[in-house]
Amino acid sequence: MGIERNVAAASGAVFLVGLGEELWKKFLPKYLESLGASVAAVGLFGTAEDFFDAVYQYPGGWLADHWGRRRAFLIFLTAAVAGYLIYLSSPTWPYLFLGLAFVMAWQAMASPAMFATIGDALPRERRAMGFTVQSMLKRIPMVISPLIGGATMGALGLQKGIRTGLLVTIALAAVAAALLSTLRLPTAARNVVSMSGVWDSFHPTLKRLLASDIVIRTCEGMADIFVVLYVTNVGGITIPKYGVLVAIQLMTAILIYVPSAKIAARVGRKPFVIATFFCFALYPITVILARSFGGLVLAFIVGGLREIGEPSRKAMIVDFAEQQFRARNVGLYYLIRNLSITPASAIGGLLWRVRPEIPFVIAGLFGVAGTLLFAIFVKEQHPG
Repeated sequence: MGIERNVAAASGAVFLVGLGEELWKKFLPKYLESLGASVAAVGLFGTAEDFFDAVYQYPGGWLADHWGRRRAFLIFLTAAVAGYLIYLSSPTWPYLFLGLAFVMAWQAMASPAMFATIGDALPRERRAMGFTVQSMLKRIPMVISPLIGGATMGALGLQKGIRTGLLVTIALAAVAAALLSTLRLPTAARNVVSMSGVWDSFHPTLKRLLASDIVIRTCEGMADIFVVLYVTNVGGITIPKYGVLVAIQLMTAILIYVPSAKIAARVGRKPFVIATFFCFALYPITVILARSFGGLVLAFIVGGLREIGEPSRKAMIVDFAEQQFRARNVGLYYLIRNLSITPASAIGGLLWRVRPEIPFVIAGLFGVAGTLLFAIFVKEQHPG
């Protein structure tokens, strides 16, 4: 079965931008540290990332519904390039916060447009596979680029290696813009509705999914940004070896995407979302329990298994979104979710100061709670 051309173009742009961003993105906490930032400041950067990821979602969905998917994508990508230039020229770590405000336009604002593109272009029965293709193209760079980025930093030094990666990202963004220009989707009717009206349109199942997702992403936000610091500073693993671990994690995710999507089409989406949430709970615990590089390999495989039900979860969101303002439904979902988890990284930074393992343990407990919340209260059903 061929890939629908609009889905292919948007996913291809995600692939190209990711190919550049992943050269340096996983190493940003170390970059902040090299520019003089404290662990608390690194935690604050993670919180700022979550904040922008939250507040940009609904405006991104609104613009995608009102301006059309193509125009919205191009504007978001242009803003991200401005952020890369700020990262590139930053003399001290506070400038990275300014750059982040622009960089997040692509990651956060473009997300509802991507969901809506798949929802517009594909029927319900093909959406999970559509998200699988998009997720694979998004994550293949996460396997390749950290290896290249880590090796580049090993050869050139951390700061010069990251800045080299930023130059590559800007070049790839130009190619992605050309690809996005080929999108041909009709602009949605401009339904004038308030944010509260969009919330009222949420299916009850979507609201329950959102509640469980908030708890799970609190687990992620509290620990994930500190994984590179824990592995390198506490575990003594080198930056190039950390790049290998990231590649293992993402390769695991890529290998499970297609089989899980095909099985989910037969048995339903819910079991795979439960498996995803359980792995979110398990990952931070396995990181701190690892006592060798081999142990970390197992931990990062668990981290990769967090993606086993992500296409199914995304398809559930689109399934239960109202078609006439689909991008706004997705945008409001992620606005509420990401705004709710904004304090998680900052809290994790404070807990780290007590003992580095503590944010990972607390994160694991949140993960268990979120898994139970979804398993008990979210019933998979077709929207009426």
